[in-house]
Amino acid sequence: MKKFLTFALFMGMLTTAHAADISTEAALLQALDKTTGRTSFLTVKVGEPYTYGDLVVKIDRCLKRPPEETPEDSVFLNISDKEGTEIFHGWMFSSNPALSAMEHPVYDIWVVECKTRTPASVNAVATSLELDESDEVNVDELED
Repeated sequence: MKKFLTFALFMGMLTTAHAADISTEAALLQALDKTTGRTSFLTVKVGEPYTYGDLVVKIDRCLKRPPEETPEDSVFLNISDKEGTEIFHGWMFSSNPALSAMEHPVYDIWVVECKTRTPASVNAVATSLELDESDEVNVDELED
């Protein structure tokens, strides 16, 4: 019994600690209109409703794993129609869209990634573009 407890304690020390997920301010979603066959990419900010066709999409949380871990983006979505009828409420995951999918006869929506812009990344882009402090740049127009 003592050997088992020692082994279990040793194995517990070998497990890796996981870093906390990074909370982001927007999500990139992909949407499909099944009637026309058109796909669209939607950038939806956390907390702000976004209208796509007859749907209203609202994101409550968007979490991205740290770069040193396996890539995964998790988004907590509320999707309703314009009358307020709830169509989807819950988490969607970028690595496995079928795990928690929205069921709708006309539209499909799934998570591509969580997006964030930090002042450091904006400064790095400005430096790479050789911009002066007096130059004005719309951050939303810069590509990741």
